[in-house]
Amino acid sequence: MELTYLTYEVRGDVAILGLNRPQKRNAISDAFVEELAMLVRRAESEAKAGVIHGHGPHFCAGLDLAEHVKKTPFEGVHGSRRWHEVFGWMQKGKLPWFAALHGAVVGGGLELASSVHVRVADSTAFFALPEGQRGIFVGGGASVRSARLMGLARMTDMMLTGRSVDVDTAERWNLVQYVVPEGEALEKAIALAAHAATNAEISNYAIINALPRIQDMSTDDGLFVESFIASFTATSPEAEERLNAFLTKKVGKVANPNA
Repeated sequence: MELTYLTYEVRGDVAILGLNRPQKRNAISDAFVEELAMLVRRAESEAKAGVIHGHGPHFCAGLDLAEHVKKTPFEGVHGSRRWHEVFGWMQKGKLPWFAALHGAVVGGGLELASSVHVRVADSTAFFALPEGQRGIFVGGGASVRSARLMGLARMTDMMLTGRSVDVDTAERWNLVQYVVPEGEALEKAIALAAHAATNAEISNYAIINALPRIQDMSTDDGLFVESFIASFTATSPEAEERLNAFLTKKVGKVANPNA
Protein backbone atom coordinates (compact mmCIF):
# COMPACT_ATOMS: atom_id res chain seq x y z
CA MET A 1 0.00 0.00 0.00
CA GLU A 2 1.35 3.40 -0.96
CA LEU A 3 1.50 5.73 2.03
CA THR A 4 -0.22 9.10 1.75
CA TYR A 5 -0.43 10.50 5.26
CA LEU A 6 2.41 8.81 7.13
CA THR A 7 5.95 7.62 6.58
CA TYR A 8 7.29 4.31 7.86
CA GLU A 9 10.71 2.82 8.41
CA VAL A 10 12.33 0.26 10.68
CA ARG A 11 15.71 0.90 12.31
CA GLY A 12 16.96 -2.24 13.98
CA ASP A 13 14.11 -3.30 16.26
CA VAL A 14 12.33 0.08 16.19
CA ALA A 15 9.47 1.00 13.84
CA ILE A 16 9.30 4.75 13.15
CA LEU A 17 6.00 6.30 12.03
CA GLY A 18 5.99 9.88 10.78
CA LEU A 19 2.84 11.99 10.48
CA ASN A 20 3.19 13.48 7.04
CA ARG A 21 0.62 16.20 6.34
CA PRO A 22 2.81 19.19 7.17
CA GLN A 23 0.74 21.52 4.97
CA LYS A 24 -2.21 20.70 7.28
CA ARG A 25 -0.11 20.76 10.48
CA ASN A 26 -0.54 16.96 10.43
CA ALA A 27 -4.28 17.23 11.06
CA ILE A 28 -5.98 13.86 11.54
CA SER A 29 -8.58 12.78 8.99
CA ASP A 30 -10.48 9.49 8.65
CA ALA A 31 -8.08 8.28 5.94
CA PHE A 32 -5.16 9.28 8.17
CA VAL A 33 -6.54 7.09 10.98
CA GLU A 34 -6.91 4.11 8.64
CA GLU A 35 -3.32 4.45 7.46
CA LEU A 36 -2.17 4.68 11.07
CA ALA A 37 -4.14 1.52 11.88
CA MET A 38 -2.42 -0.39 9.09
CA LEU A 39 1.04 0.78 10.13
CA VAL A 40 0.55 0.00 13.83
CA ARG A 41 -0.32 -3.58 12.90
CA ARG A 42 2.62 -3.74 10.49
CA ALA A 43 4.98 -2.49 13.18
CA GLU A 44 3.83 -5.23 15.54
CA SER A 45 4.99 -7.84 13.03
CA GLU A 46 8.31 -6.14 12.15
CA ALA A 47 9.62 -4.47 15.32
CA LYS A 48 9.90 -4.71 19.09
CA ALA A 49 9.16 -1.05 19.86
CA GLY A 50 7.70 1.93 18.03
CA VAL A 51 8.18 5.70 17.70
CA ILE A 52 5.69 8.21 16.33
CA HIS A 53 6.66 11.75 15.33
CA GLY A 54 5.55 14.57 13.04
CA HIS A 55 7.13 15.89 9.87
CA GLY A 56 7.26 19.65 9.43
CA PRO A 57 7.09 22.29 12.16
CA HIS A 58 4.44 20.54 14.27
CA PHE A 59 3.68 17.13 15.71
CA CYS A 60 -0.08 17.39 15.19
CA ALA A 61 -2.59 20.22 15.45
CA GLY A 62 -5.54 17.89 15.92
CA LEU A 63 -8.71 16.93 14.10
CA ASP A 64 -9.17 17.83 10.43
CA LEU A 65 -12.04 20.27 11.07
CA ALA A 66 -12.79 20.77 7.37
CA GLU A 67 -13.72 17.08 7.15
CA HIS A 68 -15.42 16.90 10.56
CA VAL A 69 -17.79 19.83 10.00
CA LYS A 70 -19.45 17.93 7.10
CA LYS A 71 -20.32 14.87 9.21
CA THR A 72 -23.69 13.98 10.69
CA PRO A 73 -23.77 13.38 14.48
CA PHE A 74 -23.93 9.62 13.91
CA GLU A 75 -20.94 9.75 11.56
CA GLY A 76 -19.13 11.74 14.21
CA VAL A 77 -19.77 9.03 16.81
CA HIS A 78 -18.43 6.33 14.50
CA GLY A 79 -15.36 8.41 13.71
CA SER A 80 -14.68 9.00 17.40
CA ARG A 81 -15.01 5.31 18.21
CA ARG A 82 -12.59 4.45 15.42
CA TRP A 83 -10.01 6.83 16.91
CA HIS A 84 -10.53 5.10 20.26
CA GLU A 85 -10.00 1.70 18.67
CA VAL A 86 -6.87 2.55 16.69
CA PHE A 87 -5.24 4.61 19.44
CA GLY A 88 -6.08 1.75 21.80
CA TRP A 89 -4.06 -0.63 19.60
CA MET A 90 -1.03 1.46 20.45
CA GLN A 91 -1.83 1.85 24.13
CA LYS A 92 -2.65 -1.81 24.80
CA GLY A 93 -1.02 -3.67 21.92
CA LYS A 94 2.16 -5.70 21.59
CA LEU A 95 4.76 -2.91 21.45
CA PRO A 96 5.92 -0.12 23.73
CA TRP A 97 5.37 3.16 21.86
CA PHE A 98 7.30 6.41 22.26
CA ALA A 99 6.27 9.83 20.92
CA ALA A 100 8.66 12.55 19.76
CA LEU A 101 6.82 15.86 20.15
CA HIS A 102 7.55 19.33 18.82
CA GLY A 103 5.55 22.39 17.86
CA ALA A 104 1.78 22.01 18.23
CA VAL A 105 0.54 19.04 20.23
CA VAL A 106 -3.03 20.20 20.16
CA GLY A 107 -6.47 18.60 20.38
CA GLY A 108 -6.35 15.27 18.61
CA GLY A 109 -2.57 15.54 18.54
CA LEU A 110 -2.51 15.50 22.34
CA GLU A 111 -4.99 12.62 22.29
CA LEU A 112 -2.69 10.65 20.01
CA ALA A 113 0.33 11.47 22.16
CA SER A 114 -1.59 10.40 25.27
CA SER A 115 -2.08 6.95 23.72
CA VAL A 116 1.62 6.05 23.74
CA HIS A 117 3.65 4.96 26.74
CA VAL A 118 6.50 7.49 26.90
CA ARG A 119 6.52 11.05 25.55
CA VAL A 120 9.65 13.04 24.64
CA ALA A 121 9.16 16.73 23.82
CA ASP A 122 11.58 19.35 22.60
CA SER A 123 11.61 22.97 23.71
CA THR A 124 9.30 24.11 20.88
CA ALA A 125 6.38 21.91 21.94
CA PHE A 126 3.13 23.39 23.25
CA PHE A 127 -0.06 21.68 24.35
CA ALA A 128 -3.73 22.63 24.21
CA LEU A 129 -7.26 21.23 24.07
CA PRO A 130 -9.19 23.97 22.20
CA GLU A 131 -12.31 21.92 21.48
CA GLY A 132 -14.46 24.03 23.82
CA GLN A 133 -13.67 27.14 21.75
CA ARG A 134 -14.72 25.24 18.60
CA GLY A 135 -18.11 24.32 20.02
CA ILE A 136 -17.25 20.63 20.32
CA PHE A 137 -15.96 18.15 22.90
CA VAL A 138 -12.87 15.97 22.88
CA GLY A 139 -13.50 12.79 20.90
CA GLY A 140 -10.20 10.95 20.50
CA GLY A 141 -9.81 9.69 24.06
CA ALA A 142 -8.60 12.77 25.95
CA SER A 143 -11.36 12.58 28.57
CA VAL A 144 -9.85 9.26 29.65
CA ARG A 145 -6.18 9.16 28.58
CA SER A 146 -5.10 12.82 28.78
CA ALA A 147 -7.11 13.46 31.94
CA ARG A 148 -5.45 10.52 33.68
CA LEU A 149 -2.03 11.88 32.79
CA MET A 150 -2.50 15.47 33.98
CA GLY A 151 -5.53 15.23 36.26
CA LEU A 152 -9.14 16.32 35.93
CA ALA A 153 -8.71 19.88 37.25
CA ARG A 154 -5.93 20.74 34.80
CA MET A 155 -7.76 19.30 31.83
CA THR A 156 -10.95 21.14 32.83
CA ASP A 157 -8.95 24.38 32.95
CA MET A 158 -7.46 23.76 29.50
CA MET A 159 -10.84 23.03 27.95
CA LEU A 160 -12.75 25.88 29.62
CA THR A 161 -10.17 28.61 29.08
CA GLY A 162 -8.40 27.46 25.91
CA ARG A 163 -5.14 27.59 27.85
CA SER A 164 -1.99 26.54 25.98
CA VAL A 165 0.91 25.24 28.09
CA ASP A 166 4.61 25.13 27.34
CA VAL A 167 6.81 22.07 27.54
CA ASP A 168 8.10 22.74 31.05
CA THR A 169 4.55 22.98 32.36
CA ALA A 170 3.63 19.85 30.43
CA GLU A 171 6.47 17.98 32.13
CA ARG A 172 5.30 19.13 35.57
CA TRP A 173 1.80 17.99 34.67
CA ASN A 174 3.06 14.53 33.57
CA LEU A 175 2.03 15.05 29.95
CA VAL A 176 5.65 14.39 28.93
CA GLN A 177 8.42 12.41 30.61
CA TYR A 178 11.49 13.88 28.86
CA VAL A 179 12.30 17.42 27.73
CA VAL A 180 15.17 17.94 25.27
CA PRO A 181 16.56 20.87 23.24
CA GLU A 182 14.93 21.86 19.97
CA GLY A 183 15.31 19.27 17.23
CA GLU A 184 16.44 16.42 19.51
CA ALA A 185 13.15 14.75 20.42
CA LEU A 186 13.12 12.19 17.62
CA GLU A 187 16.59 10.77 18.20
CA LYS A 188 15.98 10.66 21.95
CA ALA A 189 12.71 8.79 21.43
CA ILE A 190 14.39 6.34 19.06
CA ALA A 191 17.17 5.71 21.58
CA LEU A 192 14.66 5.07 24.36
CA ALA A 193 12.62 2.77 22.13
CA ALA A 194 15.74 0.83 21.11
CA HIS A 195 16.57 0.35 24.79
CA ALA A 196 13.02 -0.83 25.57
CA ALA A 197 13.27 -3.26 22.65
CA THR A 198 16.05 -5.11 24.50
CA ASN A 199 13.69 -5.96 27.38
CA ALA A 200 12.01 -9.35 27.57
CA GLU A 201 8.99 -9.29 25.29
CA ILE A 202 6.72 -10.71 28.01
CA SER A 203 7.88 -8.00 30.45
CA ASN A 204 7.11 -5.20 27.99
CA TYR A 205 3.70 -6.71 27.27
CA ALA A 206 2.89 -6.93 30.98
CA ILE A 207 4.07 -3.36 31.61
CA ILE A 208 1.97 -1.77 28.88
CA ASN A 209 -1.11 -3.96 29.33
CA ALA A 210 -1.26 -4.81 33.03
CA LEU A 211 -0.26 -1.50 34.61
CA PRO A 212 -3.17 0.55 33.13
CA ARG A 213 -5.65 -2.12 34.13
CA ILE A 214 -4.27 -2.38 37.66
CA GLN A 215 -4.68 1.40 38.00
CA ASP A 216 -8.41 0.90 37.37
CA MET A 217 -8.73 -1.77 40.08
CA SER A 218 -9.16 -1.56 43.81
CA THR A 219 -5.97 -1.85 45.89
CA ASP A 220 -6.64 -5.46 46.88
CA ASP A 221 -7.56 -6.53 43.33
CA GLY A 222 -4.51 -4.78 41.90
CA LEU A 223 -2.12 -6.46 44.34
CA PHE A 224 -3.69 -9.85 43.64
CA VAL A 225 -3.26 -9.45 39.87
CA GLU A 226 0.29 -8.15 40.35
CA SER A 227 1.32 -11.31 42.21
CA PHE A 228 0.15 -13.53 39.36
CA ILE A 229 1.84 -11.44 36.68
CA ALA A 230 5.08 -11.31 38.68
CA SER A 231 5.06 -15.08 39.12
CA PHE A 232 4.22 -15.73 35.47
CA THR A 233 6.94 -13.47 34.07
CA ALA A 234 9.58 -14.68 36.56
CA THR A 235 9.18 -18.29 35.48
CA SER A 236 9.64 -17.66 31.76
CA PRO A 237 12.79 -19.10 30.11
CA GLU A 238 13.94 -15.61 29.13
CA ALA A 239 13.60 -14.36 32.71
CA GLU A 240 15.66 -17.30 33.99
CA GLU A 241 18.40 -16.54 31.48
CA ARG A 242 18.45 -12.83 32.34
CA LEU A 243 18.42 -13.41 36.10
CA ASN A 244 21.30 -15.86 35.83
CA ALA A 245 23.25 -13.35 33.73
CA PHE A 246 22.81 -10.79 36.50
CA LEU A 247 23.76 -13.22 39.25
CA THR A 248 26.94 -14.20 37.40
CA LYS A 249 27.78 -10.51 36.82
CA LYS A 250 27.50 -10.79 33.04
CA VAL A 251 25.33 -7.67 33.01
CA GLY A 252 25.79 -4.42 34.90
CA LYS A 253 23.92 -3.18 37.94
CA VAL A 254 21.41 -0.34 37.92
CA ALA A 255 23.26 2.91 37.15
CA ASN A 256 23.37 5.60 39.81
CA PRO A 257 22.17 8.84 38.17
CA ASN A 258 23.98 10.86 40.86
CA ALA A 259 27.39 9.38 40.05
